[in-house]
Amino acid sequence: MRKGWVIGALAVVAIGAGALFLTERPLEVQVVQPETNVPLRLYGLGTVEARVLSRVGFEVGAALISLSADAGDTVTKGQALATLHPAEQEARVARARAAVAANIASQSRAEASVQRALAVLNEREAANRRQKELARQDIASIQRAEEAQRDEDVARADVALARADLAVIAAQAEDAAGALRLEETLLAHHRLIAPYDAIVVARHAEPGTVVKAGDPIFTLIDPTTIWIQAYIDEERAGQLALGQPGTIRLRSQPTAEFHGTVTRIGLESDRVNEERRVWLTCADCPAEMYLGEQAEARILTGTRDRALMVPEMAITGFDGHRGTVWVVQDGRLQRADLTFGARDDLGRAEVTGGLPDGAQIVAQPAKGADEGRRARIGGSP
Repeated sequence: MRKGWVIGALAVVAIGAGALFLTERPLEVQVVQPETNVPLRLYGLGTVEARVLSRVGFEVGAALISLSADAGDTVTKGQALATLHPAEQEARVARARAAVAANIASQSRAEASVQRALAVLNEREAANRRQKELARQDIASIQRAEEAQRDEDVARADVALARADLAVIAAQAEDAAGALRLEETLLAHHRLIAPYDAIVVARHAEPGTVVKAGDPIFTLIDPTTIWIQAYIDEERAGQLALGQPGTIRLRSQPTAEFHGTVTRIGLESDRVNEERRVWLTCADCPAEMYLGEQAEARILTGTRDRALMVPEMAITGFDGHRGTVWVVQDGRLQRADLTFGARDDLGRAEVTGGLPDGAQIVAQPAKGADEGRRARIGGSP
């Protein structure tokens, strides 16, 4: 029995010694080292887009009789792209021109009527003057003089009426000319013209199709307005500013790196994905770009001459500004609450305050980390 008690005591001592060894055995950790000339970049995934993209179609409806462009073609401003069947509209133009011609004839007739009325008026004025003179000399009766005056007044009224008719016909002439311009404009709308120098992205209709006003016939883009639309996490988007440089990688050319500049920052964030849109113009991208192609953008928001960058995976309770990390101080592990600033595209945050003097931040906490446990620095990540 005494021997059993001895064995039990030895076992307890061994277990205690083992536990003491495990808890006091230094835990090897890696720590964050200060870096110099640290670039702060934001990562965004997006697509190739065009700032000027137009789905062009006719302003009137009819049957398509010809198309002179196809997907991939380069067209110039003013070039005819497609034509509608014009017969019906040509008939309307002819009718409007006939109305203008008829009005011109009516206007000539009205002008002649005015001249005739003026001639009659001149004759009646002369006769009236003679009758007045004869009545003054008692050669003609007063009644004849009054009749002459009446004839003059009637002739003057006829002149006014003729001139009014001429004015009405002149107004009708303007109306007829306007109607003709309208019909000619509608006839011109039967030809689809390129609004700017463009590349045809897609062709949506074929000859013989009856189209309605506004139906898209072609999709055009201005090749000089190609840019990259990228989405940036809202948590990091506060560092964005116009004019910041960035690097661009296209999915079709993963080994090539192109250079761009932030040209526009969206005023509205995606409410579901919590991302902000930015657009980068590309200075040296390939001549041929494909809309919708996936692109990666890394935007340089600043550079630090010297910084301590902590992997976000090493921060617990991180709210974008504050968080808790493991530190090694006086050879033992401790918890420290730090404040952070800018973040980069490698998933790291810049330490801005709260680090105790002489403490080093653990980059990748090892299994078994505990408050007060001894630690041995094994190197930097």
